[in-house]
Amino acid sequence: MSHPRKLLLLVALATLASPMALAKEGPDQYPNGAENFLAGALPPPGNYFINYLGYYDGEYRDNNGDKVPGLQVNAVFDALRYIYVSNHQILGGSWGMHAIVPFVHQSLDTPFPTIGNGDTFGLGDIIIGPLIIGWHFPPEWHVTVGLDISLPTGKYDQNDPTNSIGANYYSFEPIFAFTYLSQGGFEVSAKLMYNIKTRNDDTDYESGDEFHMDYLIGQHFGPWAVGLGGYYLKQTTDDTLNGQKVGPDGNRGQVLALGPAVKYDYQGMSFVGAWDYETDVENRFRGNKFFFKFVAAF
Repeated sequence: MSHPRKLLLLVALATLASPMALAKEGPDQYPNGAENFLAGALPPPGNYFINYLGYYDGEYRDNNGDKVPGLQVNAVFDALRYIYVSNHQILGGSWGMHAIVPFVHQSLDTPFPTIGNGDTFGLGDIIIGPLIIGWHFPPEWHVTVGLDISLPTGKYDQNDPTNSIGANYYSFEPIFAFTYLSQGGFEVSAKLMYNIKTRNDDTDYESGDEFHMDYLIGQHFGPWAVGLGGYYLKQTTDDTLNGQKVGPDGNRGQVLALGPAVKYDYQGMSFVGAWDYETDVENRFRGNKFFFKFVAAF
């Protein structure tokens, strides 16, 4: 295998930096599909803890959406998130901040003898959000904006993707989220994000920017809620290697995922389970994602 081709493959096979999703040339630092119920409703002032526990299994798809034989990944992940909402206001909205710390165990199989297969465990890329502003427009609308910064804290080996969890680059992500919750319990929520990535200095590879969103349509009744949710991602700019476009299509990724979600509230806690089935995938892994989310105020 030539050196340029091997370098591109190593970059392409780098896997998890976020606990919940895999990308083509490197990991998704944001856990796609993590937010569903009340995604746009910032909670009242206080301290909150969210734990995301889940499993992902997928096979890689090329730029035509065809399966690449022998290239697959599975991962068990656990991400810990702390949210602080203050009593201070900015432009009439509540100000808060948060941080997500993910841990991942992944198994990556490849069809290439020079790379092989491997398992690894470690810290993923930490996400911090120093600016979150949320507004409430009673009785039905809630809007939140923010800025997330992903840090290259994850385990990374530029020569061995089977031993890599982090992306090895920073990214910056403005966020707009909303929730419509009728007095009868009908809900529509979405969290829209635009991810702007920096260059991986170890490989001179720069992944393209991406628009992505989490969404949910659901119904609340008493302490229970059920819905259909998922996520959508579309890469908007080309991947580049040494400043040059990668492949005929810039290695642009896309995915649409959907599946059922259920939530139960009990004494200041919420329990959420979800299954997301991925389809319409190009230049990414395609599979199934299961997660259980625990939310508590303290």
